[in-house]
Amino acid sequence: MNQALRNHIIKLLDKGLRLDGRKPMEYRKVSVQYNISRSAEGSSRVEIGDTVILTGVKMETMEPYPDTPEEGSLMVGAELSPIANTEFELGPPSSYAIEVGRVVDRGIRESHAIDMNKLCIRAGELAWVVMIDICPLNDDGNLFDAAALSAIAAIKSAKMPGLKDDKVDYDNKTENPIPLNNIPVSVTVCKIGNYFIVDPSLEEEKVVDARLTVATTEDNTLCALQKGGDMPLTAEDIDVMCGIAVDKCNELRKAL
Repeated sequence: MNQALRNHIIKLLDKGLRLDGRKPMEYRKVSVQYNISRSAEGSSRVEIGDTVILTGVKMETMEPYPDTPEEGSLMVGAELSPIANTEFELGPPSSYAIEVGRVVDRGIRESHAIDMNKLCIRAGELAWVVMIDICPLNDDGNLFDAAALSAIAAIKSAKMPGLKDDKVDYDNKTENPIPLNNIPVSVTVCKIGNYFIVDPSLEEEKVVDARLTVATTEDNTLCALQKGGDMPLTAEDIDVMCGIAVDKCNELRKAL
């Protein structure tokens, strides 16, 4: 850890400021674009400051899992390439890429955002699979929130492909959307020293002690938590961070 950078950031936080002039609870500009890919069933481009993420949704069919014979399924993956950040490497997914995918997956899955029963075509035989591919173009911090927002935006924009003789007909998209029960949004709250901040920049992420990514539904129900960072969090910390996240989730949701 860069101790000089950490000391500088904490001195700024003592004054209620951050490296880029923002306040601790202030997000950078957030923008969402829909349907940016012709080949995907649904897609989005999300920008949070200079962090840019493209996400695509593809649909396939498969035999349902034995323990959920009347449900479809969900698969989420993140591909972190050197184009986005020189610290990312080509090859098998890194532990960070796996974590980004799992955090996004958990927010969607645990909120029951997608009605999995409606993705079943024939119980025990055939069901739809929603596959989400997350591809950052530029990483300037806060990939977790940007990826989660981009994923739900891509799902919202998706149209189901046709089905002919139990084969997916990608050339004939229907007007049927992916069946959604609600729209989960995630906010990551970071702790640096005794301070809490949201939407960390890439420089700020380098000195974060701990972070908590919180996913909520539209009625402010907490549906998923993911803790990161080397330092522990107290019960009081978690309570404060969840409160911040609920407030900021409502702010992020407006971008959709």
